[in-house]
Amino acid sequence: MMTQDAARPGELVVVTGMTGAGRSTAAKELEDLGFYVVDNLPPSLLPDVVRLVDESRGRSQRLAVVVDVRSGAFFDQLIGQVSSDIRGRQTTLLFLDADDEVLVRRQEAARRPHPLQGSGRLLDGLERERRVLGDLRAKADLVVDTTALNVHQLTDRIADAFGTPEAVGLKVTVISFGFKYGIPVDADFVADMRFLPNPFWVPELRPHNGTDPDVADYVYTRPGAQEFLDGYVPVLAGVAPGYLREGKRFMRVALGCTGGKHRSVAMAEEIARRLRELGHDATTAHRDLGRE
Repeated sequence: MMTQDAARPGELVVVTGMTGAGRSTAAKELEDLGFYVVDNLPPSLLPDVVRLVDESRGRSQRLAVVVDVRSGAFFDQLIGQVSSDIRGRQTTLLFLDADDEVLVRRQEAARRPHPLQGSGRLLDGLERERRVLGDLRAKADLVVDTTALNVHQLTDRIADAFGTPEAVGLKVTVISFGFKYGIPVDADFVADMRFLPNPFWVPELRPHNGTDPDVADYVYTRPGAQEFLDGYVPVLAGVAPGYLREGKRFMRVALGCTGGKHRSVAMAEEIARRLRELGHDATTAHRDLGRE
């Protein structure tokens, strides 16, 4: 009879991304979630590490490895290593990114040079790193943009994505945002809610946000709101099986309005609710709520 360890290999998460984007924070949170974490691993050693963990801790032990450009020439092997599940483990490639301005600020605060900086500027190192990581970012299962995230928000994102090892279905995050603060760069779908009347111009609704029942009711009853929901949710639900067939377990749906306070928040909550009713693992994240 097969043991439980042999029947259900643990998840393997490969953590990579830009220097200063939060790899260490993500690794620490994964460790807190019960992952066995290996930092700065040359990709060529990845199969050996998986084998050793299987033998010493059992195949059910979840494993995370952190790989970055310090691996040098070995880094080119990573795409091939994660192109398929390793030793039966479900493999997820997590890529952390952020705007160059934020990365520079973080590196300067840490008073550390960039590993690819050489004798040039810090920005030169970031530019080289982006070129090296371009193909890997495109193949990532989950891209997390940490530009606007603090440490606690990033750990929450990691916990949402990897905190339930039993969940192997598609995880959908419905994000509200304000266009005046920029479109989320890691969104898979972006929809504009500015076609709906703005509660901002209703004096009694202005101080509240889209999670307030009165604001939500106002948004949902405006002309076009229900028609959008009735048409958009089936589109998202319809592509979900394709995501899973292609090995993608994360979908990020972004809804924007002017400031990310009223319309996008209310519509994000309703879309997530409808997706949950259809059996999907859907949560909301209100990026710009409270920013005004």
